[in-house]
Amino acid sequence: MILWNGFLDGLGRGALALAMLAGGLAAQELDVRVTDTPGRMAKLPLGSVRARGWLKHQLDLMTTGMTGHLPELSRYLAGDNGWFGTSNPGWEEQPYWLRGFYDLAVLTGDPRLLAVAHRWIEAVLASGQPDGYFGPTADQVVTGKNGERIADLWPHMVMMDALISHAEATGDARVVPLLTHFFAWCRNLDDAMFVRALHKDFGDWKPSIQYSRAGDMVPHLLWLHQRTGEGWLLDLAARFYRQTEPPTGTWLDKHVINFTQRFGYPGNFYPVTKDAALLAQTEFWYALHMATWGQQPRGIFGADEQITLGATDPRQGFETCGFGEFAKNNYALGRITGNPVYADRTEDLLLNHFPAAQTPDLKALHYLTASNQPQLDNSGRHEYFNKGRMISYSPHIYRCCQHNVAMTWPWFTENLWQGSADGGLVAWMYSASEVTAKAGEKGGEVTIREETDYPFRGTVKLTVAKGGGRFPVYLRVPRWTRGFTVAVNGRTVRVSARTSSFARIERVWRAGDTVSVDMAMQTSFTRWPRTGAVTVDRGPLSYSVKIAEKWQRCGGTDAWPEWEVLPASPWNYGLILGRQPLAAKLRPVIAEQPWTLDAAPIEIQIQAKRIPNWGLVNETVGELRQSPVRSSEAVETITMIPLGCARLRMSVLPVIGEGRGARDWK
Repeated sequence: MILWNGFLDGLGRGALALAMLAGGLAAQELDVRVTDTPGRMAKLPLGSVRARGWLKHQLDLMTTGMTGHLPELSRYLAGDNGWFGTSNPGWEEQPYWLRGFYDLAVLTGDPRLLAVAHRWIEAVLASGQPDGYFGPTADQVVTGKNGERIADLWPHMVMMDALISHAEATGDARVVPLLTHFFAWCRNLDDAMFVRALHKDFGDWKPSIQYSRAGDMVPHLLWLHQRTGEGWLLDLAARFYRQTEPPTGTWLDKHVINFTQRFGYPGNFYPVTKDAALLAQTEFWYALHMATWGQQPRGIFGADEQITLGATDPRQGFETCGFGEFAKNNYALGRITGNPVYADRTEDLLLNHFPAAQTPDLKALHYLTASNQPQLDNSGRHEYFNKGRMISYSPHIYRCCQHNVAMTWPWFTENLWQGSADGGLVAWMYSASEVTAKAGEKGGEVTIREETDYPFRGTVKLTVAKGGGRFPVYLRVPRWTRGFTVAVNGRTVRVSARTSSFARIERVWRAGDTVSVDMAMQTSFTRWPRTGAVTVDRGPLSYSVKIAEKWQRCGGTDAWPEWEVLPASPWNYGLILGRQPLAAKLRPVIAEQPWTLDAAPIEIQIQAKRIPNWGLVNETVGELRQSPVRSSEAVETITMIPLGCARLRMSVLPVIGEGRGARDWK
C-alpha cells in the first residue's frame, strides 16, 4: 500500500466546537469535535478503498458488461490505434475508456481485465519519443485545411488520469519521467502550436476541444509538481489555465460536458495562487447555471448536449458523460477545500440519476437521462437539442459516453474515503466498503470496514478490522439530515453536529473498535419556484412515479442487444399535498442490484390525481404547467420509488388544487 502524501498548503479548518461526551467515555480517551471542514484532503491511492455490497456488484457487472468487453464492441479500441504507437488515429475514446477500465481492473482484481489493462499501459509508456512527446503521432501536429498547424493535447489530458492511477497503484517509476519530459515538450511549444482558438475554416473540430478544456491539465501538473518540486510546472499550469477559452455571454458554457469540466477550473487552479476569489468564481458559475437550467432534482441540468434558450423543463436530458465529469470535479474541489457540499452533490448525481443511464446488467446505456422521461423509445423524434437516437439503450452507439461511462462507478468507489492533513481518514461519502491506509503520526497501516445500506438507510457501522493507533476519523454530516447520532463501541457520543459539517473523533484506535452512525431520513418535498411543481425526497434520494416497464428489443445482436422501454401503466399524475402523511415502506433486505423497478428498496405511497391532457409531444413528455392544476379525476394512492431505480421516471410533478389560483391543463 502506498502512503498518500504531498499536501499543498491547505485551507483553514474553520471554527471547532468541542462537543459533550456521554456514556462513561473519558475525555482523555476520546476527543470529539465538530468542524466545518477537515481542511485540505488527499486522495488515497487506487486500491486503498474496496467496494462491498451493492456497489461491489456494480463493479462486478461492469466486468461482464459493456465496459469489460468494450474492445470487442468498439472500433476505436482496435489494437492498431494510435495509442499503440501506430500512425492511426488515437483520440479521446481510448483514454476515456482506459482511465475507468484500468481502475476497474485494480478494484475487482479480475485477471482478464488486469491483463488487458497492463497491455494498454505498457503500450502508452512505450510510446514516449526522444523529444518528450508520447501518444498518437497523429495528434502531435494537426494540420487544418487552411494550413494552420497545432498540437492536440486534449487526449493527453484524459490519458494522464490512467497513467497517474497506474503510478499510484503500482509505484511504477517510469510515469514521473514520462510526464516530466512530456510537459517539457509542452513548455517548448510556441504560441501558434499551443492551445488556442482555431480559425473557422480549419476543417477539423477535434483540435478545438482543448481550447474549452485546457484547464483539465492543471491537476496533472500539480500532481507532478508534488513529486518533483519543479517550479516550471506551476508556470506551465498557469499557461494552460490562462489559455482556456474565456466565458462567452451570460453562462460559462452551453455544452453540457464543457460546463461540467469548466466550472471547476478556477477552484482547481486555486492551489497555484491561493486566491480565494477563484473558489468563489467556481461557485458563482455553478450557482448561475443550476438556477436557470437545473430546475430538476439532484444536480442534473437540461442540456441535451447543448443548453437551449427557453428549454428549462425537467424533460430536458443530461448527457451520460456528464455524471463522471461532474463527479471528477467534485472530488478535486472537495479535496482542495474540504467542503462537504461536493460530496453531497456527487451523491445527488450518482445515487439518483446515474443508475438509470444504463440497463440493470450494465450491458448498454443511453445518451440522455432526464428527471421527467416516461418513455425511452428508439425514434429520433424528441424535443432535444440533439436529434436522432438519444434515449434507447445500446452498447454500440453513443460514442463518447460508450467509453467515458467506464470511470463513474470506479472513481466513486475510490473517493468514498479521503486522507486528512492531520493524519486521519475521512468518511467523505457513504457506501459499504473497506479502506486500508496509513494513518496517525507514526503512519501505521489500518483497515476500517464500513457496513451500511446507504443510501436507502441512514445507519453506518465502521469497524477497525486491522491495525490501530491514534488518529482522527472524520464523519461527514450530509446537508439533508436533520438528526446525526454517533456511538463509539456502543456508547453514545453526543455530537452537536450541524448539517454540512464533519464530526471529528480522535482516539487511540484498536482492532475491534466500532463507530456507529445514525442519520435520520425524513420524507419531504422540494418545491420548484419556476412552475410550483414538487419533488418527493427522502434522505439522499428523490423519488419517481413507479411506472411499469415494457422492454422491447430494437436492434443490436443476441449477445449485445439494444432496448427501448415503453410505459405499461399511467404516469401523468399531479400530487395532492397535505391530505395525508407520506408512508415509506423499506424492504428488509437490499438486493445485490437494487437499482431496478422490481427490486426498489423503498416505496413511498402518496395521493394523486391523473391529468388526462398531459401527454407526449414528439415522443417527449409535455412541459409542466403552472401549479396548482385542476383535475376532476378520482383520487388515487400511487407508489413512488427512488429515481435511480426508475428507467421510466416522473419526479417533478404538478400540484393538484382548487380555488382561484388553480388552472386547467390545456
